[in-house]
Amino acid sequence: MTAPSHLPGPLLDELLAVALEAARRAGALLRDGRPADLAVAATKTSAIDVVTEMDVAAEKLITGVLAERRPDDGVLGEEGTSTEGGSGVRWVVDPIDGTVNYLYGLPSWAVSVAAQVDGRTVVGVVEAPVRGETFRAVLGRGAFLGERRLSTLPAPSLAQSLIGTGFGYLTERRAAQGEVVRRLLPQVRDIRRGGSAALDLCDVAAGRLNGYYERGINPWDYAAGELIAREAGARTGGRPGEPLGGELAVAADPSVFEPLQELLEGLGAWHD
Repeated sequence: MTAPSHLPGPLLDELLAVALEAARRAGALLRDGRPADLAVAATKTSAIDVVTEMDVAAEKLITGVLAERRPDDGVLGEEGTSTEGGSGVRWVVDPIDGTVNYLYGLPSWAVSVAAQVDGRTVVGVVEAPVRGETFRAVLGRGAFLGERRLSTLPAPSLAQSLIGTGFGYLTERRAAQGEVVRRLLPQVRDIRRGGSAALDLCDVAAGRLNGYYERGINPWDYAAGELIAREAGARTGGRPGEPLGGELAVAADPSVFEPLQELLEGLGAWHD
């Protein structure tokens, strides 16, 4: 595969370099700046405040890198940053994807940085500092974990597939999602709930999951991870015939994508 002809290679190289720098610097800030006793106070308001402060600080660091390196670009950030640019490039940023994991000291949280050109994601970086992993992809160039090229893992059938998912924060939505899991579980090998949509998508890319689905995620959750999954050979979408989005996100190896998508449609995974 090659990148679209209207996107010059040097531009893609520059966007990737900027994304890697921003994600790695933010990841280091979050890893090194997290108080050691944060999990002990995980039920206290003060602990939530600390996580919020770290989230905002990481987004500020990322947007600072972008402003220095690419001042004419737009930015959409999970913590509220929204600026219009004049270059045709927009950055979609999640400073901590997997906030609850971060709060409790679990390793599966990540910094997600994606670059879009005319609305299409062309560069994605997902930095998981505690896992010691950097996932990256450029449109048409494949997906990588470090220097290892990634490829999805085929499954003999949906019944032999390991599927990842996630749950929303609203009680009503969680109840509906729990019912979907109850009905899905007997029809697959097993289900995993990692706590970070970005990393779930990357784990599909790395062959650690055969598929993943979730309802209610936002563009900053999936912009980088979806590109990484697709560049590793995954198929992605929402309901049948629809793109991946907030209503439903599905990503899987092509061997199980359609059976999984059709099953989720029948189970009503796209509504609460």
